[in-house]
Amino acid sequence: MRRTIRFLRRNETVEVGNVEPRTTLLDWLRLTERSTGTKEGCGEGDCGACTVVLRRLVDGRLVSEPVNACILLLGQVDGAEVLTVEDLAADGRLHPVQQAMVERHGSQCGFCTPGIVMSLLALYETGEAPDRQGVTDALAGNLCRCTGYRPIVAAAFDALGRIEADPFAQRRQQVAKALAALRDQADVFVGDERSFFAAPASTDALARLYLGHPDATLVAGATDVGLWVTKALADLPKIIWLGRVAGLDAVAEEHGTLTLGATVTLARAREALGALDPDLDELMRRFGSQQVRASGTVGGNIANGSPIGDLAPALIALGATLHLRRGDGRRSLPLEDFFLDYRKQDRQPGEFVTGVTVRKPAGRHVRVFKVTKRFDEDISAVMGAFCFDLADNGTVREARIAYGGMAGIPKRARAAEVALTGAAIDDHAAAERAAAALDADFAPLTDHRASAAYRRRVAGNLLMKALMEIATGDDAATRLIAHREVRHAAE
Repeated sequence: MRRTIRFLRRNETVEVGNVEPRTTLLDWLRLTERSTGTKEGCGEGDCGACTVVLRRLVDGRLVSEPVNACILLLGQVDGAEVLTVEDLAADGRLHPVQQAMVERHGSQCGFCTPGIVMSLLALYETGEAPDRQGVTDALAGNLCRCTGYRPIVAAAFDALGRIEADPFAQRRQQVAKALAALRDQADVFVGDERSFFAAPASTDALARLYLGHPDATLVAGATDVGLWVTKALADLPKIIWLGRVAGLDAVAEEHGTLTLGATVTLARAREALGALDPDLDELMRRFGSQQVRASGTVGGNIANGSPIGDLAPALIALGATLHLRRGDGRRSLPLEDFFLDYRKQDRQPGEFVTGVTVRKPAGRHVRVFKVTKRFDEDISAVMGAFCFDLADNGTVREARIAYGGMAGIPKRARAAEVALTGAAIDDHAAAERAAAALDADFAPLTDHRASAAYRRRVAGNLLMKALMEIATGDDAATRLIAHREVRHAAE
């Protein structure tokens, strides 16, 4: 048992004990270390002003990822190196990313600039030369109110076009060796039985700890729990972080299925799910920002139970099976059966999600559409996922339709499925009956994202769009050119 949180900071190992469980990395940086270059903007992981870079060893390789320090708990950096904007310049010389921002006039008021620089640093660290889409994806989680993105994007291309032996590159081996030395198989427990931050190292240790403390808050990426701290000011005396649990981050493919462990990050899940269908890749690309995808997890997005979480409807449409554990007991159930009511799931005290298995589409037709006010990094007003198995004569043998944003839970549209089963995929009358049947499946609410009437209309339109694309094999009128080319290449 280890009683401290350990991480690498400025070439030194930092050990922190006696820390309040809900302490965020941002608060520790600004209030304890007094590294105030990292800013607090929205306090909810949207604006990116607080972006820092974490370096970890992944399969023996040093990986740099941007994270939102405002909603990341301090304990979650255990075993990582923490880089902030203060660490970039060396010997009076700016880092290439910083220099490019200066030369391109990529900063005005400067408040958002440290976070932008750190996002670009993470991109720079990959050593790759992305296209414009790659650069804008890297910046999707960073808001700038006064400069405008043209000079920032230009600075990115300048920096990425002149990768050089900067101080970070020169000490990569040293960092990798130091991080390897921090690795251990010990369970982490900081605090006492009344208040603690714990990070078990195995599923057995997690099962024992959570069974003994079913009132504890499980944290995977903290992309939602972090908001409980910063916005709801929630008192979370007992926190169990899943990030050190060996094997819970496994990705496995066998017998026509894909299994994602609970702590597989959304960034890694994009690679696995994107290989199944281009629409799934596009869904995951728009799943928050790079910072969110680097921290958020598959299991966290599901166990959170949000009615507007994008992953659950897509997985439900694919016929996913959820796996859970409580003590020594294990069980599995269809993912759609896990969601009972708003923020209420079929999960017993002390029970946790271990992973999810989906059938590979293989011959089935998949369509996934996300409708938001802002195209990138925005919560869905309506998200529709469709999976159709067609007979040789073009009739619908099986229809699986799921929506997010249409009810208090992610939910299948069973009445619409019935209306389509047995009908020809190009039967317009059947499609209209299915769209009308959505009124029997859902009674959406009106909120600040969309009205109930808008949601009904959009849900029906998305279903018609999916059917039309599959029936005709032509999506010229329904797709952006780039996305259309990707799907055509896959099909």
